Amino acid sequence: MPQKSSSLILLLSLLLACAPCVGRAQESNEQMASYYFQNKEYDKAVELYEPLYNRTQNVFYYQMLYQCYLETAQYKEAEKLVEKRLKKNPHALHLMVDLGNIQLRQGNTKKAEKTFAAAIDKVSADSKQVGDLAMAFDNAGRTDLAIQTYLKAREKMNNRNIYIMELATLYEKSGDYESMMNEYFDLLDSSPHSIGSIQIALQRALNETSSTRLSDGLRKTLIARIRQQPDNNSYLEMMIWFSLQQKDFDFALTQAKAVDARFPEQGTEQVFRVAQIAANNEAYDVAEKAYSHLIAKGKEHPFYFAGKVGLLNTRFDRINQSHATDPRQIADLQADYEAALAELGKNEHTIPLMRNYAHLLAYSSPQQTTDPSNDRLQKAVDLLYDIIEMPRIPKNTVNEVKLELGDLLLFSGEIWDASLLYSQVEKANKNDIVGAMAKFKNAKLSYYNNDFQWAKSQLDVLRASTSKLIANDAMQLSLLISDNMEEDSTYEMLSYYAAADLMFYRNQLDSAWTLLDDITHRSLSHALLDEVLVQKARIRMKQGRYHEADSLLQFVVDHYGSDILADDALFMLAELNEQQLGNPEKARQCYERLILDYPTSLYVDRARKRYRK
Repeated sequence: MPQKSSSLILLLSLLLACAPCVGRAQESNEQMASYYFQNKEYDKAVELYEPLYNRTQNVFYYQMLYQCYLETAQYKEAEKLVEKRLKKNPHALHLMVDLGNIQLRQGNTKKAEKTFAAAIDKVSADSKQVGDLAMAFDNAGRTDLAIQTYLKAREKMNNRNIYIMELATLYEKSGDYESMMNEYFDLLDSSPHSIGSIQIALQRALNETSSTRLSDGLRKTLIARIRQQPDNNSYLEMMIWFSLQQKDFDFALTQAKAVDARFPEQGTEQVFRVAQIAANNEAYDVAEKAYSHLIAKGKEHPFYFAGKVGLLNTRFDRINQSHATDPRQIADLQADYEAALAELGKNEHTIPLMRNYAHLLAYSSPQQTTDPSNDRLQKAVDLLYDIIEMPRIPKNTVNEVKLELGDLLLFSGEIWDASLLYSQVEKANKNDIVGAMAKFKNAKLSYYNNDFQWAKSQLDVLRASTSKLIANDAMQLSLLISDNMEEDSTYEMLSYYAAADLMFYRNQLDSAWTLLDDITHRSLSHALLDEVLVQKARIRMKQGRYHEADSLLQFVVDHYGSDILADDALFMLAELNEQQLGNPEKARQCYERLILDYPTSLYVDRARKRYRK
């Protein structure tokens, strides 16, 4: 007995010792087989995959061996491989697709189609089986048979509401948009709460499809469904969503009002959403109509306040974005702000109104004086102080308003008070964006004061800011300073430009123009000349002299196309022609050139949106 036990122990020890060697050998063979397969040496790969599969029956080895047989035209071996595996796994219907593909390779199309049809006919209620078979057909390029698989499963399970998302995806892939939309809308009929996931799926499809067939078909299908089910709010909501996707804000508002008339509880919210999205997309006419619709519901309505605030903010954005200088337009808006604040009060809910009103009072009129005793200016300062002194205001809001107040004090000539506010915000927020913005504003103030070395050192730190906008602004100002410090050791021209820059900011436009002219007259080849031309264009735009601004910007684009301000000038030129000069074709060309020639510009995303519009 002891001798037998010793022999058994020795045998087990030898087997255990050999096991790692076997494992390493298998791993080595697999790597070599993969190498041969990647290099299309399929004959050599077969020799290695055959024993690997025979030993393990692993599905991966099966797939690799099957593919190698096809590539080497060993169709009989491939058939034996598939049939043997199918015999062991009769429910694995996806293997019949492999068998059909072998038959196709041999030119037996009719036989292959019978094999495929037989696979579909055998479909059961097993969701894994159905999914695997459909995927096998899809991978084989037979989307039509993948669709048939899911439809057969529906029939077998007597359930119309299963496999909707899978079928919709396959219909989209095959270009059958009508069937795709019917799947989604049948789902919406049976499950209204799924509207969000349907919108996400359709949005992806719309974004990925360049053809208008999908959008045209979606509109037609929605209209047809609304006619069939006029009281179904889900379809009205879908139509609003679709119109917003297509930037058809007028139609979206019409639909939102229709919902509001039938379903007031939901419709009012839809009108408000259309107003917000239209305003964000600069469709100001539609936004104003939508907000006015909410206001017309009366002071007791829950959306009255939001309508008031939204309407004033939209009118403010319109004036601000278009550089409007019409005194009557500004005076009307000022009166409406006064009336709104008298009605709604100065509180945490009206802070956006107060901030915009302060901006309107301080900066809207180019002709106004920057004398600190100016009533409009003092009123703007008081409004911002009122916000800062409110209790329970979020810290971030207080910091933002302090920066705005600092800007306003700088505008009025109170430079050191402005610097003090910037420094307070920077010190309290060293590691976030508002702190970086405060640091940038302080650096720019040093630039205005001709302390160029200090300004540049601060700007160079900010070039690594997490905010792309701050980093870009810091880089531009840093480069402006460094380029002109190197060219002119006395900084004379840079001092002139900084002074003109500050005058421009303070709306002393004629004085700024005179200083910029001095730079041009003193040197015809100075590095500042492109900056001078762009700044002159900004002055003319503020003065409403748009054709002169157009000529100045066009000169920059034509003669300084490789300089740092080229993309700024091009975007300004595009906006000027689109919004003030009524020349959409030139605007389109400018947006297109910006997208193609300056792909890293910060303006590219906005240019792309405007170009599509």
